[in-house]
Amino acid sequence: MIYGYIRVSTDKQTVENQRFEINEYCRKNSFLIDDWIEETISGVKNPNKRALGRLLSRVEKGDIIICSELSRFGRSLLMIMSILNVLLEKGVCVYTIKENYRLGDDIQSKVLAFAFGISAEIERNLISQRTYEALKRKKAMGVRLGRPCGKAKKVKLSDKKEVIQDLLALQISKMNIARIFDISVPTLYRFIECENLYLPKELKKGLFVKKVTE
Repeated sequence: MIYGYIRVSTDKQTVENQRFEINEYCRKNSFLIDDWIEETISGVKNPNKRALGRLLSRVEKGDIIICSELSRFGRSLLMIMSILNVLLEKGVCVYTIKENYRLGDDIQSKVLAFAFGISAEIERNLISQRTYEALKRKKAMGVRLGRPCGKAKKVKLSDKKEVIQDLLALQISKMNIARIFDISVPTLYRFIECENLYLPKELKKGLFVKKVTE
């Protein structure tokens, strides 16, 4: 199967430019698009909240995804690397028009997939380290961290639901997420269970690269 993937961020943008680029690319290279995946959504949204996530779960070895540029997959380097790593590990080819990439089932692409995986893991660790250092600086400045003394109040995380979902999708460990919001790990687990924030099975199987040790 050959898929044409198109993403725009707002309703004011048009998919037609990207569709034209992909059609021209296919015409010059004798390809025929079997299915179009189009969505109007911000690239910062996790793939499991986008049509891209469903595409990632159904593609098979030998399939091809054609898009105008890598930034259509996401707005962060971590997200793009993670998605590419999954696709290359599954034997799916990724062709981009503007960068003229042809990532597929060859030695060079497998080396890139390995590099993507390592880089993504490094960036996840850096996120954790930056969070720890930020909390350390606040403590040094005299900012009181933790819950106030006295009667314990119910921790309100409802307004943090999307942020926690994003961190889970990036596979930040639950211990580090708990540190970010200054709550206990059991409290975080209860919130995840209550809000049903567990990732879909296809994401757990490999939408993102190696899980950070919890």
